[in-house]
Amino acid sequence: MPHKCILRLLILSLILSSCKEEVLPKPKAMLRLEYKAGDLEQYSAKTYRFEFNRKAVVEKETESSVTLKYPDMKGSIFLTYKPVKGNLTQLLSDAQKLSYEHVVKADNIIEQPYVNEDERVYGMYYEVKGNAASQAQFYLTDSLHHFVTGSLYFYAKPNYDSIYPAAVYLQKDIRRIMETLRWKEE
Repeated sequence: MPHKCILRLLILSLILSSCKEEVLPKPKAMLRLEYKAGDLEQYSAKTYRFEFNRKAVVEKETESSVTLKYPDMKGSIFLTYKPVKGNLTQLLSDAQKLSYEHVVKADNIIEQPYVNEDERVYGMYYEVKGNAASQAQFYLTDSLHHFVTGSLYFYAKPNYDSIYPAAVYLQKDIRRIMETLRWKEE
């Protein structure tokens, strides 16, 4: 009889222990942020013009610089104009140096040349991946008279996973600026 009692206790304990749900760690969740495309507006400076997203607010406008702020995304695109006066090599060097200052924190920097021969607009776009301060940099020039640099910055500690959707959205806006930039004849 004691063996039957032990056997019953063993079966009962197996049944009770098998009824517990297995505890599994929860998978990491990513916040899904989607930004709708905005309407385009024309921006015109003294020496150039381009199309930009109407979601941006034009701020800090001077003769040589303009800031396109995106309050909903806590980010800005900074543009600076410099005339070319025999200093094209220096301007190119400075723009490239500025882009590669982020290499310390960046996982990767992808260079993408830009050429629009019909409009005499040449440049480089740098996509910065990782926890760098800037997620994109670019420059545009006609090689003779005009030079524009641009940078994308967010008003938050750089956490690439968190800002990725906004970074991709604003990188598309930068490409739109590059593709629509036209020099004004003086």
